[in-house]
Amino acid sequence: MKLLLLVTAFNSQTQVVYTRLKDKGHEVSVCFAISEDQMLEEIEEYEPEMILCPFLKAYLPSSIYKNYPTYIFHPGPRGDRGSNALEYALQSHTKEWGIVVLRANSDYDGGDIYAKVDFKVRDTYKASLYRQEVVQASLEALDTLFENIKNDTSVPQLMNPIHEQFTQAKRSIDWTEDNTQTIIDKIHLSDSLPGVLDEILDVPCYLYGVHREEKLGSDASVSPKTILAKRDGAICLKTVDGAVWITHLKELGGFKLPATYVLKEKLQGIKEERLPLIFDKSYETFYEVSMEKRDNVVYLCFGFHNGAMSTAQCIRLKYAVEYLKTQCEVLVLVGGMDFFSNGIHLNILEDSAKQGEDGWANINAMNDLVSAILYADEVVTIASFGRNAGAGGVFMGLACDYVVGKEGVVLNPHYKTLGLSGSEYHTYTLPKRVGEEMSKKLLNDCLPLSVRKAKNVGMLDEVFTHDNYYEALHTFAKSKYDDDFIWNKQDYLEENRDKIEALKEKELAVMHPEFWSEESAFHTLRREFVYKLCTRETPERLKYVEGDCHRTDENHNEERACMNTA
Repeated sequence: MKLLLLVTAFNSQTQVVYTRLKDKGHEVSVCFAISEDQMLEEIEEYEPEMILCPFLKAYLPSSIYKNYPTYIFHPGPRGDRGSNALEYALQSHTKEWGIVVLRANSDYDGGDIYAKVDFKVRDTYKASLYRQEVVQASLEALDTLFENIKNDTSVPQLMNPIHEQFTQAKRSIDWTEDNTQTIIDKIHLSDSLPGVLDEILDVPCYLYGVHREEKLGSDASVSPKTILAKRDGAICLKTVDGAVWITHLKELGGFKLPATYVLKEKLQGIKEERLPLIFDKSYETFYEVSMEKRDNVVYLCFGFHNGAMSTAQCIRLKYAVEYLKTQCEVLVLVGGMDFFSNGIHLNILEDSAKQGEDGWANINAMNDLVSAILYADEVVTIASFGRNAGAGGVFMGLACDYVVGKEGVVLNPHYKTLGLSGSEYHTYTLPKRVGEEMSKKLLNDCLPLSVRKAKNVGMLDEVFTHDNYYEALHTFAKSKYDDDFIWNKQDYLEENRDKIEALKEKELAVMHPEFWSEESAFHTLRREFVYKLCTRETPERLKYVEGDCHRTDENHNEERACMNTA
């Protein structure tokens, strides 16, 4: 079927719908909702049989839904109408929520429902609920949507009142009255967009990334909102009954950064409350790197915000890999709760006064981490793509001996949309798995692919179902250690190390001017990404092209995509 995705942004939900439809053999094109004239022009040019809107925040003109069957994904159950659906779900502490797919009509979220999926609500923040439960429910809804459309099976929407706008007044924190749990709840339902507007040390800013602190904050004589400590970019603030960590802030008109990068010299004299390299999770606090051991397998977890990895984070993770490979036979890289990894930290680079130098340090630290994984010849290494990954994060995973993924996960194995050629040993690890021709295609097309598709082209070794993923992963992992495998790995790496390192050096030689040259497209594209500047047109790479043609580098450098993470 010839399908069009009409969307506000090519976010996680759009990408998972896009890849699932392509995997099922549909012709799929994307149109960004920028203006009515632009939408109509692109729709009329493509002539879709059906339009799907997995993530649409703009008003849908009647000129579209009256002429094309159009279905809107709404992140709320039957009867829920209006924006901020997930905020209201989290505020109410409901245990069950859902999504519906409605036929677009003149009523706001009022069309007949052709698919609906309910899910349990975790105790988490809004973006995590969206990236996991909402996205998974969207996949399940697709399985029934087309059958119900074919059979004209639907139920009417319940025309309940439309939500009031969820304003900052509903989100704001009263530090003298709100207890720790209330503060966590308010930040959770606002994270990652728009955040909670507040003021820290006289800096107006939005708050993100809240974690309960169990040990600090017991001194009742300390005033609420006092900064008690800092750690790995986060700050710890006193509450009326304890303390919380805030990992990220965004100044008005700025972009999101680790809290200490925003407050800078205002934190002079604040103690750095350190944790061991690998935290044992013995109490509640903010941490980024942890591990679990089961049988002969160690699972290395690294929960870096939005999957971005700074120079310091890469170094810490490298040390963790080097230590843990002495503690097990099989080392599994797990990533974080919402992302495996998305590579280097673009926001920190944008904030830097020495962007070339700091960018160069970041990519070299990333390469040192990948090297530690690649040359870990005492153990079997496994990358677990249980969450989405992009750019250098994908290629970090490909440095492992085995790569597995969870059904529904999306990978973006490319760099060029940000004006980079990339490193992370990708010119060795990717062709080794998929061949030179497919490697060039993946890097040049700059399109997402499902883990199922990735397995079909050779990037992954196994894909396990969503429901039983972690048990299947453990069964797979504990069976992979073999002395002969280790000996063969050691021999292969010894014989090929010079060749592998030469490929990495060629990558860096190409990347050097991308970081250091003032004319590099990376600086403009990074800035637009970090500030979330919305596109002026639908990126050409997302439009369906007969024959699946490759795009040129120039096409990528001209694109201006609005990359929402929520």
